[in-house]
Amino acid sequence: MTGDCVVDASVGIKLFLVEELSEQADRLFSQLTRDPPARFYVPDLFYVECANILWKYVRRFGYPAENARQDVADLRSLALITVSTADLLEPALELAMTYDVTAYDACYAALAQQLDLPLITADTPLTRKLAGSGVDVRTLEELRNTL
Repeated sequence: MTGDCVVDASVGIKLFLVEELSEQADRLFSQLTRDPPARFYVPDLFYVECANILWKYVRRFGYPAENARQDVADLRSLALITVSTADLLEPALELAMTYDVTAYDACYAALAQQLDLPLITADTPLTRKLAGSGVDVRTLEELRNTL
């Protein structure tokens, strides 16, 4: 099992949209309800990133708007520990410039680095870019057999 970690929007959205590795995301997030529960940390931009993905699905793929509204409500009810991106700006910018990742992705990496926890992502290119950064980045694919 993974335990405490930072999760990014590429993982969180899989709770609501049926995509490759959605089953692993479900199993990962089930750790929030175990006894004792795991602690999952997210920068506050996690929520708007997930909402943006849902918006794209409504606009591009005909995903029902009512489903997207319910998904957002369900997302807000998850027992996630939210950290302000304002507290991550400096290290995120350094990671973004050094490893050629977006500032958004760098916020997740900076949070993982700050808390000394793994970052769980479904974004394989991000994992490759952060190789050698000192950030413990794991993909859902890598966790397939441990969840």
